[in-house]
Amino acid sequence: MKAPLNRRVQVIGYAAATALGNTFGRTWEAAAAGRAGFRRLSRCAVESRSNVVGEIPDWDPAAFGYVSRKEASLWNAGFVFLTMETCRQALADAGLEMDTATGPRTACLIGSALNGTDSFRIAMGNHTRLGPLKVSPYLLPNLCANLPAGKAGMLLGFTGPIFSPQGACASGNHAIAIGARMIRDGDCDFALVGGVETCLVPEIILGFANMLATINVGPKDRAHEDPAQASRPFSVDRKGFVLAEGAGILVLAAEEAIQAHGLAPRAEVLGIGWNSDAHHFTRPNPATVVRAMRDAIDDAALAVEDVDAVNAHGTSTPTGDGVEADCLRTVFGRRLPRIPISANKSQVGHSLGASAAIEAALAIEAMRRQVVLPTVNHRPDPGLADLDVVPNAARRYPHEIVLSNSFGFGGTNCCIVFRGM
Repeated sequence: MKAPLNRRVQVIGYAAATALGNTFGRTWEAAAAGRAGFRRLSRCAVESRSNVVGEIPDWDPAAFGYVSRKEASLWNAGFVFLTMETCRQALADAGLEMDTATGPRTACLIGSALNGTDSFRIAMGNHTRLGPLKVSPYLLPNLCANLPAGKAGMLLGFTGPIFSPQGACASGNHAIAIGARMIRDGDCDFALVGGVETCLVPEIILGFANMLATINVGPKDRAHEDPAQASRPFSVDRKGFVLAEGAGILVLAAEEAIQAHGLAPRAEVLGIGWNSDAHHFTRPNPATVVRAMRDAIDDAALAVEDVDAVNAHGTSTPTGDGVEADCLRTVFGRRLPRIPISANKSQVGHSLGASAAIEAALAIEAMRRQVVLPTVNHRPDPGLADLDVVPNAARRYPHEIVLSNSFGFGGTNCCIVFRGM
């Protein structure tokens, strides 16, 4: 094998669809204004108090010119068209055109935690009601984790490597990390990286509710009358995360390729720290979480004193937020109270495999605009009083280095350091 090129890897564009908006621009505008995008479930019917979710507003793939009626019928896994459209928007945002020079040098790595569960549910219903011959021959392609990236390539014209990093709720960061390594080493010049999730189906909602992971919104909960208050990371009354659908895609590029094509960098992927817990399938292991953060900072050739802000995993679960806070204390020590910590899931919910990529794009845009996004719905927890979680309103804050954390089921951890440009 050839020796790695050791190229610098930079971010040149991004796109997202979240509970706050069906584009990154709408998402950013709402996030900066301190809004949260939660509402009662409308995608389907479910008998559960865990029925406050994050749905992408005004999302209709049939409105896209490239989605025919036949295509919409055959490709009934929602993450397929969500990936295609978000990749299209990301390339447009980056100003990167696919041609005979760029297409073969562009990879696409899109992670997902649950893949085409909505398509499988349709197939099961058809089998039960109509018989075995009514199971779609497109079912298996709809379930393939790499298929959305493949369909995006068919639409947009890139022919570099495509696959789907499967890292549960850390999938988006894994995609960014692997794509950055591929560009650094010379396997490609550009990469569409991130995550996508269309998880709002009854069985998934009930599964999370029954494992007590998502918030149970009873009559006495403050989110009962105002669903927007359901997700409240690091708050004294946090009770579980808000399940959300969403997508986040970043466009990465080698520094030389950016210069050659007249593009503009927005941030640099500076350091990566990733490992696994070998501990429990849902409960985090503080020792390995701390090591992932420290490894990311070390890989960036920085000291902890150089980190200006943190984008927290911050799911709004009692245990998860507490462990992350303890780990941040271990990493940053006495300096922690002076480091602003944003928890974007307070506004967009937890979109599983898509969450880390959405949060990375928001963190980079925040550096560009020299603000830190808020952790909304916040009510102080005396046990977390040493954390500056930017409560309830965005704050002007010039900064250059951000640590973005992401952790997932199975004990998988991936932390990334970005430098603004």
